[in-house]
Amino acid sequence: MLKLTDVHVYYGNIYALKGIDLQVNEGEMVCLIGANGAGKSTTLRTISGLMQSAKGTIEFMEKPIHRETPANIVKMGLSQCPEDRKIWPYMTVLEHLELGAFTRKDKSGIEQDTREIFGLFPILNERRHQKAGTLSGGEQQMLAISRALMTKPKLLLFDEPSLGLAPIIIEQVSKIIRDIHGRGTTVLLVEQNAYMALRLANRGYVLENGKIVLEGESRQLMADEHVKKAYLGSTQRRKAK
Repeated sequence: MLKLTDVHVYYGNIYALKGIDLQVNEGEMVCLIGANGAGKSTTLRTISGLMQSAKGTIEFMEKPIHRETPANIVKMGLSQCPEDRKIWPYMTVLEHLELGAFTRKDKSGIEQDTREIFGLFPILNERRHQKAGTLSGGEQQMLAISRALMTKPKLLLFDEPSLGLAPIIIEQVSKIIRDIHGRGTTVLLVEQNAYMALRLANRGYVLENGKIVLEGESRQLMADEHVKKAYLGSTQRRKAK
């Protein structure tokens, strides 16, 4: 479904991505883990068309998208739930969902999807006319996910969905992502929380300093000594206690 081949990206004078090769097959949930500054968000922004690659190709559904506009990429069925949620504080919950459906023309389908999202997130239904800036962090994350779902994505990119959330809310968000995948949406999950990401995903990639240094099935990566030391050590110590 998604294929990156030898993708190089410069972020100003910074050489951010140094020949990324990555693939997501239809129906999978794939994670991309790495430390802060490794290039994870840059990878998603480049896939979404928000940044341009200097070299390499990106294909979605066997069509090149690395020179497409973000709007066209969304229309093709690829959407992103961004880091820090990017919620507009003075817009209501319902207005965010309407904005998510901006590229769509199927009015009855939009109404049906709105009802389904309110069924999936009852708390948002209760707050449908409430300004988004008054929502809690967890509710805002639910809203960001809902806005992305209103685009009817075939592939949904998640950028650090656990960022800034309490552990109990992270568990709720994990369940939501699992449910979305279970409903048939292919997922590429970028996370600094490697334990969460590898628990959810079928396969994973490890990104360090703009390069993919490891890839494999999630259970293989969780057993890898480098991954355990670099990304899972604190989690394992907490579990041991």
